[in-house]
Amino acid sequence: MVHSVSIVGCGYTGRRLAERLLKSGLRVYGFATRAESLRQIAAAGAEALPLDLDKAIAPIDFTGQLIYYMVPPAPHTGDLRLNRFLDALLGAPKRFVYLSTTGVYGDQGGARVSEDTPPDPCSARAVRRLAAENALRVWAESHRVSWCVLRVSGIYGPGRLPIDRLRGAVPAVHPEEATPSSRIHVTDLVTACAAAGSCLAADQRIYNITDGSDHSLTEYLRRVAAIARLPLPPLASRAEVKRAISPLSWSFLAESRRVDNSRMLEELGVALKFQDLDAGIRQSLEESPLG
Repeated sequence: MVHSVSIVGCGYTGRRLAERLLKSGLRVYGFATRAESLRQIAAAGAEALPLDLDKAIAPIDFTGQLIYYMVPPAPHTGDLRLNRFLDALLGAPKRFVYLSTTGVYGDQGGARVSEDTPPDPCSARAVRRLAAENALRVWAESHRVSWCVLRVSGIYGPGRLPIDRLRGAVPAVHPEEATPSSRIHVTDLVTACAAAGSCLAADQRIYNITDGSDHSLTEYLRRVAAIARLPLPPLASRAEVKRAISPLSWSFLAESRRVDNSRMLEELGVALKFQDLDAGIRQSLEESPLG
């Protein structure tokens, strides 16, 4: 039985997970780099510990712990952060849960993907994520450590709505040209994380984490605007939007796929609180109202 949990890269999602696990009576350690993040971790009730994976780190004993790893790979370097962390691990964790991205599936032309779909990452960001998944599995299996990978779709929630984009009148793709996308409310993501750490069936398994809807980004923006009583985004062709936004933002729009969440629902037993997108947007605004 796990008595303590370490959340590495304990930020927006990690702090909410820490609060959930603390209510279960577990001892929770939150690792982060920035002083403000450490202050927020402590305010959530977890033990805040500094960790900068862009530098050499001293060995850390995680024997018997449940580890959630939420640190994104550094740009342009592969995932040296994960490699550095794995090299510093002492003892055998009970389970290592790695938060990846549905971006590893790449552009599927709107087709539905499941965990059995071969990954085909298009962006450098997704290539690094898939390499990190593989590195973790090799390490975990060579050390006889249970592992689980969560491929997470776009996260939204309180303080994570595209309010600035709407206020800035950034154009959205015309509905007839818009492609399906996937997302998950942070509350439901935390539920999936907790289940992945405790469910026996989650050993050596990969799960898509999404609410199961396929609304395009354009539809999402329009719904947020309507509920938040903000102007609807101006509409433009895909070519015009590509010229108007950053290459990073476009990389999310350039790919199209529908993500199946059946395994998450059936094996992890996740009961989604915000399967309805409008309900999730309203809750997010209620908890973090517009200024």
